[in-house]
Amino acid sequence: MSPERYLWSLYEPVHAIVYFEPRVAGCLADHGLHGFWNGYFAGRAAPLGAVGPDPVRALFFGFAPTMVAAALPKVWSRITPEQAVAARVDAAERVLAPLLEPGDDVRRAVDLLVEAAGEASTDGRALAAAWQGVAVPDEPAARLWWAVTVLREHRGDGHVLAATAAGLSGLQAGVTHVATGRVTRASLQPHRGWTDEEWDDAVAGLAERGLVLDDGSALTAAGHDLREAVEAETDRLARPATAHLEHDPGVRALLEPLGRAIAAAGALPAANPMGVPVPEAGA
Repeated sequence: MSPERYLWSLYEPVHAIVYFEPRVAGCLADHGLHGFWNGYFAGRAAPLGAVGPDPVRALFFGFAPTMVAAALPKVWSRITPEQAVAARVDAAERVLAPLLEPGDDVRRAVDLLVEAAGEASTDGRALAAAWQGVAVPDEPAARLWWAVTVLREHRGDGHVLAATAAGLSGLQAGVTHVATGRVTRASLQPHRGWTDEEWDDAVAGLAERGLVLDDGSALTAAGHDLREAVEAETDRLARPATAHLEHDPGVRALLEPLGRAIAAAGALPAANPMGVPVPEAGA
């Protein structure tokens, strides 16, 4: 695993509590916004403002248009973007704070992550830019969550750039992800809103290009090369923002055990649609 990808595997679990930790994933229900996907789209897109479905579909990349349109712009009649941001940050702080050991080492590592997130170039990276524009919180746990959120959206925006440059749509990228064997169709397709017909059409198109087997169950050699090229380009695009963090012992000492604690608490399922692994010590 590249240094950039390994660092992602460390900070992604911290961000991902908003999807898998019930107290964070459901925090918008207190504002009358019920339903996981309403909260997902409102919470993640909130820094963009009261945006409609089309920009979000493009930026989130892998979701069916009908799924995005079922949530947006409806959610903005129930909660403002500013309320959604504040609720997510506050809930993340409440969950993460008990998992952080107090001390100068933790403060230093958090400060390094905050600095990297604040200084990351966001040219062509709309989601990262939107979260970067959110005021940095005061509390250490909230500062940490904000920083890793900016960095993961920065990497995610770069991944979209790399995938589209390789000729993949959001759906096709999802099909190739399943074909790697890291996630299953059953765990990904329903969570992205694609019908069986849409999914099977994407498989057929990729098989015609020689990238997956006819049933979509595995990548061909050409498909493997394409996926590796996309991942390598994603790493390259992430590198300027994170290179000075990748081997920092303090950052690793903070994120490795924190990720394992999050997983142990059930806030990072072993089988998750993002394919993020539980951090391993000394990897």
